[in-house]
Amino acid sequence: MERGLHTMSTKIKASRASKSQKTSCVQAFFLLCSFYFLLLTFPAQAARLQSWRLSPTQTQLEFFTDDGVQPTAQLLSNPTRLVIDMPGVTFGRPQVTESYNGAIRAIRVGQFAPGTTRMVVEYAPGYTIDPNQVQFQPRAANQWSVQLPNPQISGVINPSPVTPSPVTPPPISSTPPATNARAFLQSLQATGDGFFLRSTGGAPEIRSLRSGDRRQMIFDFYGATISPNLSPRDLPVNLNGVSRAQITQLSPDVVRVTLTLSEQSPNWQASVSPSGGLIILPQTIGASPGQPVSQTAIVQSVELDANRQLVIRGNQALNYSAGWDRPSGAYRILIRSARTDLRTIQLPANSPLLRAQVRQEGNDVAVLIIPASGNQIGAIVQSSPQQLTVPFTRSGLFPVTPPPITPQPVTPPPTTNPIPVPPRPTPTPVPRPIPSGRQVVILDPGHGGPDPGAVGIGGIQEKEIVLDVSRRVRDILERSNVQVVMTRNADIDLDLQPRVDIAERARATIFVSIHANAISMSRPDINGVETYYFQSGLELAQTIHRNILAGTGAPDRRVRSARFYVLRRTSMPSVLLELGFVTGRDDARRLSDTTFRQRMAESIARGILEYLGRRS
Repeated sequence: MERGLHTMSTKIKASRASKSQKTSCVQAFFLLCSFYFLLLTFPAQAARLQSWRLSPTQTQLEFFTDDGVQPTAQLLSNPTRLVIDMPGVTFGRPQVTESYNGAIRAIRVGQFAPGTTRMVVEYAPGYTIDPNQVQFQPRAANQWSVQLPNPQISGVINPSPVTPSPVTPPPISSTPPATNARAFLQSLQATGDGFFLRSTGGAPEIRSLRSGDRRQMIFDFYGATISPNLSPRDLPVNLNGVSRAQITQLSPDVVRVTLTLSEQSPNWQASVSPSGGLIILPQTIGASPGQPVSQTAIVQSVELDANRQLVIRGNQALNYSAGWDRPSGAYRILIRSARTDLRTIQLPANSPLLRAQVRQEGNDVAVLIIPASGNQIGAIVQSSPQQLTVPFTRSGLFPVTPPPITPQPVTPPPTTNPIPVPPRPTPTPVPRPIPSGRQVVILDPGHGGPDPGAVGIGGIQEKEIVLDVSRRVRDILERSNVQVVMTRNADIDLDLQPRVDIAERARATIFVSIHANAISMSRPDINGVETYYFQSGLELAQTIHRNILAGTGAPDRRVRSARFYVLRRTSMPSVLLELGFVTGRDDARRLSDTTFRQRMAESIARGILEYLGRRS
């Protein structure tokens, strides 16, 4: 299901409640006051907590139950905690703790009492919220939205170190320096040999101190403010003896960065980077303050050669690391202690890359590449100290091999009474490949990374099912000469707007988002396929839905119109497929079967090809 909409069927049913009750629910909102707040009364009934979701901006919390619930809430301090109790609701499993980066440290959910489920939103030390700005909004009797205000700094924040006994660092200076233009810190990230703070505005004055037990290195930046969007603020690392980096707003004019390190780690120094921002590097004998530890290399060129390989050349030896960059979804090659004036890479029409970018990241150069559909990034070869070569091969980035089809032996008819089994539906042949013309299909496997989507019978997860099916659809379409771009091809987290952006940049012909449905575990009788569209996607939705029913024999839960984010924001015909209910007795069994997934993929691909064939 689309992020944040895990129980579509129950919400549709709940919306059909009495008109007067629905109107009062939608219009009602209630403020928490002081430290205890009681919300609008709905009839309390036995219910089960189904799911909850914290928005990426940490300003909205939603939770869903399978029946009506009347929550109550209170605000506790030291540390700040928003406690939400749900009387008459059972959780049905051990306590769950979800950890977050940012002002909200964790959300804990558990069975507080036999008849009450408790949800605790815990803020990091030093943050508080205005209780009068917390708003509870009933979307339906079983769906609540909690609007969370932006947290405020309540005073000095002493970040908790990794060691069990917190060490309170002494003040670096009792007299703050005079500062001019304020610096705004946008991000904190680890580089190859230290840390880089991206900033805008003026240059802060920097003062540093190592704690007496040598386990913390503290940097105070005077005349600096943390951007509200800076995340993460607590960064686990393994870098030159540093295990953790934390950034906090110590006071309205001072930002503190605390490195937790081993006693053997050298002292670290912070300075203003010549290219903008701030750098924190370990001190090295002979190194002057503010200068890189090693000599700076110049990245002279990044280009595709005649063999369709990406070649990176420098004026001296290049020291690099590489891996997938989760925020951007790109493969990131980081060249340490380097500079460049390059920004873009010219890509030919038949390029193995969908997108490529070069950018300066503090004292390092990053090359970000996204392979085109059907291309795999090979192992980087350092053919000489000054040159890196990135090869590409034709195949899926994470290929999924369909299970081999083993001929079934012919057995004689049984002598006992056989159990009747309905015959497998015979799918119609896959249409011929699309003729000339550029056809680009976006396949969007829902959820991913820390967001599993719906979790059903036997622990099956929506994110795994839909990624597998999407890869199978891609393989079929590519064999029919259709260009396919997948919004994610690995178990990574991707918000909704980046999925839309990928489709728009590719100028896609159609957009197909693939999900699995869920409802209460107490309703295993609900199974079937649903297809959603918005405006221009009706014909596409009907075509794919019809092929799924014919190819899989799944129950028909109809084609429906919906205002899902990815359907509203994409400019091309778009649909969202719900392949079945992971909480359904029949659907969960089928979706766990690779043979059924292949049939589902063939049916989806058949519908896509039929639709594209009519447009060509």
